[in-house]
Amino acid sequence: MRKFLPAALVAVAVTAGAPAVAAPRAALTWGACPADVTAPGLRCSTLDVPLDYRHPDGPTISVAVSKLASADPAKRRGVLLLNQGGPGLTGLDFAATLVKGGLPQAVRDSYDLIGFDPRGIGHSTPLTCDLTPEQRGTALNPPTPRTAADVVTAAGTAETVARQCAGSATGGLLPHITTANTARDVDRIRAALGEPKISYYGASYGTYLGAVYATLFPDRGDRIVLDSSLGPDGYDVDALRSQALGFQTRFPDFAKVAAAEPAKYGLGATPAAVTAKFFELAGRLDKSPVQGIDGTTFRTVTAFYLRSEALLPGLAELWHDLDTNQLAKPAAAAAETTDNFAAGYLGVVCGDSKWPGSVRTYQRTVAVDGIRYPMYGAFAANIRPCAFWPAPSEPRVRIGDRGPADVLMMQNLRDPATPLPGALRLRSAFGDRARLVTVDQGGHGVYVFATNKCGNDSVTDYLVTGRRAGHDTFCAADQGLYRSRLHGPPRVMRKSGW
Repeated sequence: MRKFLPAALVAVAVTAGAPAVAAPRAALTWGACPADVTAPGLRCSTLDVPLDYRHPDGPTISVAVSKLASADPAKRRGVLLLNQGGPGLTGLDFAATLVKGGLPQAVRDSYDLIGFDPRGIGHSTPLTCDLTPEQRGTALNPPTPRTAADVVTAAGTAETVARQCAGSATGGLLPHITTANTARDVDRIRAALGEPKISYYGASYGTYLGAVYATLFPDRGDRIVLDSSLGPDGYDVDALRSQALGFQTRFPDFAKVAAAEPAKYGLGATPAAVTAKFFELAGRLDKSPVQGIDGTTFRTVTAFYLRSEALLPGLAELWHDLDTNQLAKPAAAAAETTDNFAAGYLGVVCGDSKWPGSVRTYQRTVAVDGIRYPMYGAFAANIRPCAFWPAPSEPRVRIGDRGPADVLMMQNLRDPATPLPGALRLRSAFGDRARLVTVDQGGHGVYVFATNKCGNDSVTDYLVTGRRAGHDTFCAADQGLYRSRLHGPPRVMRKSGW
C-alpha cells in the first residue's frame, strides 16, 4: 500500500496579527480555572509559546497552566511541575488528583504544584482530526488481526485516519506537536514562573517528557522523578509492541486473584484455568460481541484493569458477567475517546519518531508477536496511523548522561504498560545521572497511588530532602492495598494511552 505523504499541511489556524512570542520571563496572570478543572485552591493561566521554536518570533499557540500553591509558604522550596502521561491527556487538574490521592503533606508544603495541558491538548490550543466516534476507537485500538489480510484492512483504516488528521483545520499544527517542543514549553513555563530551576514528576509517557527536558535543559532541573518509564526512544513502535510482554508478565497476578474465589467468579480454580478462560472469552467475543464488547475491547479493557491491583476483583466480575451474558449495557457514549485525545495521542506518538511504512512489516510482526505473546501480541503489533504519518520534523532527542545527577526512576517489576526492560534501557542511557528504584509489585505507577512504603518513601524523601541512594535499590513487596489512579472503577469502555 502506498504511503500517504500529504503535499502540504494546511496552514495553522492562528489569529491574524498574533502577538509576538512572549518574552522568556513573562509573568503568568493567575485567575479562575475552567469549570471542568476547578478544585480548592487551584488557579489557572495561559502562556503564549512559539508554534515553531526554529522561528521563535513567528506565530504562537497557547499553553494552559495551573498552580496549587504550597500549603506552607514558610517551607516552600520551589515548584514541582507535573505530567500524568498519555500522550493526549490533560494536566490542569493533575495536582488536585495527586492531593486527593494522598500526596504527602511534606511535598505539599515544599512545592507549588504546577500542572499544564500540553500543546494541542485540552484548554491549550487544541488539535482535531475530525474523527467519528468509531474512528476514534479504531485509530488507537484497531481490531486484533488474525490473518495477514486483517492487517491490510487495518492499514486502509489507518491511512484514512492519517489523511484526515493532516487535512483537518489544525493539520498545520501536527509537525510541531512533539515531545521535544513540549519540553521547550516546559522551560517557557519555568521562566514565566520566575524560577531558575524546576523539579518534575512525570508518570508513564510523562517519564519520556521528563527525560527529554532533562536532556535539552540539563542545568534547569532540580529534582526529577520519573515513575514507570518508557525507554530512551519514547513511545515508538517498539514501546507499543512491548506492552504485549507487559500484559503477559502482569497477567499471572490477576489469574491468582480470580482463581482464589472460583465459586464467586466462575473463571476456574487455578491460574492455568483462568488463563485458558482468557483465550476462550477472547475467541468467543471475536466472533460474537456482547453488549458491544468484542474481542479487541475485551483485550484492551483487561489490559487497562491490569494497571491497578485494586481493579483486579472488578476485572474478575466483568469477566464473569461477560462469560454468563449478564453484563449490563455499558455507558459507551459517556466514555468515548474524545477527538482531541485521539488527535493529541497520534500527534505525539506518530510525530516523535519514524514508524515502519510497509504493510508487510506489520504482517510479519503480527505473526511473530502473536506466537511469542499470544494474549496481546497481535493486537500490540498491528498497524496504526503512524505508518502513514509525515516524517518527523526534527531528529529524536538522544537521551544521554550529560548533566547533573538529579534523576530518580521508580519502576514496578510487573508493569503491563511500560515494562521493566524499557526502564532499564533508560537507566543505562542516563548513566550516573539516574538512580533506579525497582519495586516488587504489579501495576502501572509507583508513587502516591500505591502503598509500598519503600517506594513511596523513596520519592518523598528525594523531593523533600534531596536524599537519593548512591546506587540502584530494590523495594520488597508490601501487603498494603495498591490503589488506583482512578477514584472509583473505570468505565468498561474507557480507552486510554496513559
